[in-house]
Amino acid sequence: MTSYKINEVINYHAHIYFDDFITRRLARELRSNLNNNFNIKLGGWKNNPVGPHTKPMYMIVFGSNLFSNLVPWLMLNRNGLSILIHPQTNDEMLDHTEHCIWMGKALYLDTKKLN
Repeated sequence: MTSYKINEVINYHAHIYFDDFITRRLARELRSNLNNNFNIKLGGWKNNPVGPHTKPMYMIVFGSNLFSNLVPWLMLNRNGLSILIHPQTNDEMLDHTEHCIWMGKALYLDTKKLN
């Protein structure tokens, strides 16, 4: 069994998924609240599948220093949206599959598109 060190985490990604008009509106509200409350980097809106993500989504990038506040905040404020949170290390496959946290319904990821 491989042991990882916390200093191997470069940062964290949270992927917020949406699909129809209602969940897109909820995702927009969540995005605005995230931007107003946390020092994060917001990724663009992906209206079509990209990489391993098989649903529309946007990504946020945040540092380890925010994890203990941002993740519980998302738990309480995700408005029913599915969210994937994972570390960014040098192993995309493990980051998106074994080293991740799902909030809400876990969605299918196309892991063939990961290294």
